[in-house]
Amino acid sequence: MKFLDQCKIYIRSGNGGAGAVSFRREKFIPNGGPDGGDGGKGGDVWIVAKEGLNTLIDYRYQQHFKAKTGTHGMGRQMHGANAEDIVMYVPVGTEVFEEDHETLIVDLDVEGKSFMLAKGGNGGWGNTRFKGPINQAPKFALPGQDGEERWIWLRLKLIADAGLVGLPNAGKSTFLAASSAAKPKIADYPFTTLVPNLGVIDLGPEQRFVMADIPGLIEGASEGAGLGTKFLGHVERTKVLIHLIDGTQDDPVGSYKVIRKELNAYDEILGSKTELVAINKCDALDKDARKKLAAKIKKVSGQTPFLISGVTGEGVRDLLFAALETITGEKLEEAHPTPDVPAPYNPMDT
Repeated sequence: MKFLDQCKIYIRSGNGGAGAVSFRREKFIPNGGPDGGDGGKGGDVWIVAKEGLNTLIDYRYQQHFKAKTGTHGMGRQMHGANAEDIVMYVPVGTEVFEEDHETLIVDLDVEGKSFMLAKGGNGGWGNTRFKGPINQAPKFALPGQDGEERWIWLRLKLIADAGLVGLPNAGKSTFLAASSAAKPKIADYPFTTLVPNLGVIDLGPEQRFVMADIPGLIEGASEGAGLGTKFLGHVERTKVLIHLIDGTQDDPVGSYKVIRKELNAYDEILGSKTELVAINKCDALDKDARKKLAAKIKKVSGQTPFLISGVTGEGVRDLLFAALETITGEKLEEAHPTPDVPAPYNPMDT
């Protein structure tokens, strides 16, 4: 399934049905009087956040949504039926903007949350409504009200508790795959990940959170270089950022500064989010190299970095539990390293 996180669509609610001008005509009933019915209401346009969706791709192939007109009134005081509403389902986390792409209409950040985008027109009154002692045979009725129409923008911000950021080839996809059941594309070239990936991190009973792998940023991303900051909106809702640094590259300290610069340039709030720094690919570094690199990263980041390896799993659980503590705001009783596997039984040991 292709990933689409923003699109522009046209919506229009239905017009109200017209009221009827009719007079009762039955044998042996002279001067039957007016009996025109009212028109039905036009259909509304609703938008609803639905669990299980993670892309707006459906709205690439259909951009126009028009509700039907209410049924017109008829004689014998028969009122027209109301038209059916149009309901558009979108992923949880979708924001709806006006055509200017700046004015927020509604943020559908909770499953089941709904909002009426366009109200259908009311049906017109039939001539029965206007009869009275003075005008006993009105020969007019009201037309239905017009519906509403507008262009809107839909923008998806994935709902995740933690966000993975870092330069291309920092090992984010490998880390996500090692931490969850997600199966992102992994390769030894830059920009392997072209769209955000989500993974559910399961650390135990009631110890779960969702992590988003954001495609790699590069220097100048805030000005449109590479993939730019196109997908950074997906980590705006996160409670913690996990900043992965490739420990085997030429300038790990420089790469950290590049990402921090781009985060701050994109959004002040995003740049001020809680951050956990981790040096990845430590399986390729010896003890002295690890110690020196950790000291350099601590100097620029202000925190002791985690030493991890997405390939071997070293240090991964410690980092995940630290992220969980930040998300929940609760101090866990103990770290939960990967449990030791007992050695196989050997009769010669007895």
